[in-house]
Amino acid sequence: MTGGVTGGRAGATGGPAVIRVLVVEDEQLTAAAHAQYVARLEGFEVVATARTAHAALEAVARSRDAGRRVDLVLLDMHLPDRHGLDVARLIRGSGTDVDIMVISAANDVPTVRAAATTGIVGYLIKPFAFADFAAKMRGYRTYRRALSAGRPGAVAQDEVDRALAALHDDAPAGLPKGLAPETLDQITALLRDGDRAFSASEVGERLGLSRVTARRYLEHLARVDRVTRTPRHGQAGRPELEYRWSG
Repeated sequence: MTGGVTGGRAGATGGPAVIRVLVVEDEQLTAAAHAQYVARLEGFEVVATARTAHAALEAVARSRDAGRRVDLVLLDMHLPDRHGLDVARLIRGSGTDVDIMVISAANDVPTVRAAATTGIVGYLIKPFAFADFAAKMRGYRTYRRALSAGRPGAVAQDEVDRALAALHDDAPAGLPKGLAPETLDQITALLRDGDRAFSASEVGERLGLSRVTARRYLEHLARVDRVTRTPRHGQAGRPELEYRWSG
């Protein structure tokens, strides 16, 4: 088993809103799977993968350089050279402004409690489905956006409460009952990359969904201010609504 840090493929590109992720996992196939999961999520990119504790700490130490910034560490507990708890404690002791989410098969109470004392932002037990992973990551994204380090001024109590609650919301992406995160991801990608407005019928045709089902997802995106909704005129009969990605 070899260590080291490998570069990652970006799951998203753009400005400072993108959350840069370091995957720390000693099993090569598992590390690749976690990186692919990250790449499927909007607003995240994998900047590196480390397969040892030493490599992970080196990557975090370099995080002080703007071009090598790491925002979130996805940390396994079972590493070949040191325990993940040691890594978490050393990161905290270094004063580096990096968040840690544990992703591990370690589900014994002492490990979970010890990890919690290091100030982790989440704990996901292997094995898990992509929907579970996506829910944790989206919750973290909500938390981070609410309490952005670059935000001026103070926050109100309700803002703090909502931000912290987002970290512990086990419902995938806070979706209403009956909506699947995988389908939401597909619709989001279509709207974001399509560079135009789509009706519910058009979304349904593209993705093999009924018009009614597509409209439920589109209305959810409108409620959370991810799309704008406007009437589409120029056709006989009742105007059809169209939805355009606003991010």
